[in-house]
Amino acid sequence: MPNNIVNSLIQSKVSLAPMAGITDYVLRSLVRKYSKNTLITTEMISSEYLAQTLNGRSGTEILKREADHSPISYQISGHKPHLIRQAAEFLTQYADMIDINMGCPVKKVVGGQDGASLMRNPSLAADLVKAAKDGTDKPVSVKFRLGYTAEEMNYVEFGQKMQEAGAEFITIHARTRSQMYSGKADWAKIKDLKENVDVPVFANGDIISIETAAECLELSKADGVAIGRGALGDPTLISRIEKYIKTGEKIPVPPLEERIEMLKWHLDEEIKLREENVAIKFMRKFYPYYLTGFKNAKILRSQLVVEEKYDNIMHLLETLRFINV
Repeated sequence: MPNNIVNSLIQSKVSLAPMAGITDYVLRSLVRKYSKNTLITTEMISSEYLAQTLNGRSGTEILKREADHSPISYQISGHKPHLIRQAAEFLTQYADMIDINMGCPVKKVVGGQDGASLMRNPSLAADLVKAAKDGTDKPVSVKFRLGYTAEEMNYVEFGQKMQEAGAEFITIHARTRSQMYSGKADWAKIKDLKENVDVPVFANGDIISIETAAECLELSKADGVAIGRGALGDPTLISRIEKYIKTGEKIPVPPLEERIEMLKWHLDEEIKLREENVAIKFMRKFYPYYLTGFKNAKILRSQLVVEEKYDNIMHLLETLRFINV
């Protein structure tokens, strides 16, 4: 696959990083409202799930996309090459890129030999890349960490091996698996990887503002940044970082009133997708991100996370219009 195809998919130099239970169809659509060019990524999709549960059928929520979602990467997980190949083959109809998760630190995932555990088995990880390449004509990328532990930081050699296997794009979270999401991402280490591979590299971890994106790019020398938790509660962040990289202009964070409207849209679309009761419970994880930085925010959030009626939620959000932030 010529690099110019990959470059066209990452031209904005910012991507939406995959987050399980977070980067669903609705959040991807919300980010796309503000950024037409960023590479958006699905939640992690288990190759075992695709093989055993989906069995070749389409139409499930996790796969859903719109025409304007391109460029979009579908992320898969697993440790069995034949299932990774099948998953890549099936997802080709949806994806502009296939990404393999080699960085998820969650115990359930690494215990099943998936995610970050693959950094302890580079040969198998390389076989997974080759298998995905056999299953698709779309670019194949990988996302991994600095290593499994501080004593096992093999990210440079690991990245080289993934490139040799056929990976055409790398996203690296600048923590080890043992760190999970604690401590601070070590962006400077990414520079070592960037200097030792020929494929584009995006940096990930702790990028929550234009300022942190700029600092990360300076320290890492990466080709771009992947935004995860920073986009929660502020789906404009990716577009604002894109604008800064392109022009140097710093567009301010949206005011509370705009964030409330985004939250309402988010909730309404989740209800369309999942039905009301499920969507209201699903949205509770997002309230702390949208509703912050004003007096009594904690009290309001504590009310929202137990509220089960849509009209009551809307009423609580409407009262915020009268708060002097």
